[in-house]
Amino acid sequence: MPLTVADIQAPIAAEMELFEQKFRGQMKSDVMLLDQIMKYIVKRKGKQLRPMFVFLMAGVCGTITEATYRGASLIELLHTATLVHDDVVDESNYRRGFFSINALWKNKVAVLVGDYLLSRGLLLSVENGDYELLKIVSRAVREISEGELLQLYKARRLDITEDIYYEIIRQKTASLIAACCAVGARSVDVGAELVEQARVFGEKVGIAFQIKDDLFDYGTAEIGKPLGIDIKEKKMTLPLIYALNNAGFLEKRRIINIVKNESEKPKKVDEVITFVKQSGGIEYATAAMNSYVAEAQTLLNSFPESPYRQSLYQLVQYTIDRSK
Repeated sequence: MPLTVADIQAPIAAEMELFEQKFRGQMKSDVMLLDQIMKYIVKRKGKQLRPMFVFLMAGVCGTITEATYRGASLIELLHTATLVHDDVVDESNYRRGFFSINALWKNKVAVLVGDYLLSRGLLLSVENGDYELLKIVSRAVREISEGELLQLYKARRLDITEDIYYEIIRQKTASLIAACCAVGARSVDVGAELVEQARVFGEKVGIAFQIKDDLFDYGTAEIGKPLGIDIKEKKMTLPLIYALNNAGFLEKRRIINIVKNESEKPKKVDEVITFVKQSGGIEYATAAMNSYVAEAQTLLNSFPESPYRQSLYQLVQYTIDRSK
């Protein structure tokens, strides 16, 4: 049987349960509307992979402390703030299959809720003197914003090279998982070298995670996000970049024209998907993903053996074996 999140969580099950309680407490507000929205957000939390990275890396590097709990909360507060703001920017009515905050309470409320979450995270760190943790997470939030803007700029021209693609996903996705691992290591007060090693490990996992996400666009309609959604949104992902780089001039021009001007037509999206599959784009991206996983596992092997390290190894495997 495949591993479940509960199996991977085993060494930190008690810590994750306590974290949930602490996090719920940090989300409370005296303002009735805000408290109602906070409860809605907490009830719809996902698999909690980010806090798991924080706690497992802390366990790998030392003994989990109160700072570890605060670091995990900081990550979740700031990340949730960016998601709430993202849904406003993208005019998205759904998040993980549920109505988004802006869909239920409109844009103005959603923006203010995002600001509130951001301030809660900042205050949590400042009031406890967790300046190093705040620095790590603030850098990640800056990188996420820069990555989003770079992708938006490049999407207009569809001239993304592999190098630019990796820079975008390093900032947009990998920087947050890197921050989780760096926060976990820093929260148990290890030296700068180990913190950086943990950060690089997280970055490699994050890149592999995003490539897996890109591959869902070419999978079956039953798994992951809707088939072809990246193509419809004019996002240049690794399978498509590879396929275009290996296409003849006329074919390349035809496919780029579809993505630019006809990506709302299902039959045209299917043409792009077929083109990518026949060009070996799926195999190329899968090999790249596996290469990053192997690099991450090599880095992980340099840490002392422990149940935490084993679970972290399993968590990495889970992120690339997942079906959504």
